[in-house]
Amino acid sequence: MSLSALTRWVNKLRLERQGKAPAGLPLTPEQLELREMKKRIQRLEMENDILKKATALLMSDSLNNSR
Repeated sequence: MSLSALTRWVNKLRLERQGKAPAGLPLTPEQLELREMKKRIQRLEMENDILKKATALLMSDSLNNSR
């Protein structure tokens, strides 16, 4: 087995574990699902952060107005 073949296999495995396909190869259904799930998680985390900040802002306004 040549070193270059082994290197290609290792690089391919690394990309697959990251949910990416090697250049020129189509994504598997699992890779597509993983990509979509990661995007959804990122969006939900961003929405959650926005809601936390909005809640903190509303609470501080509420405390300031009640004094």
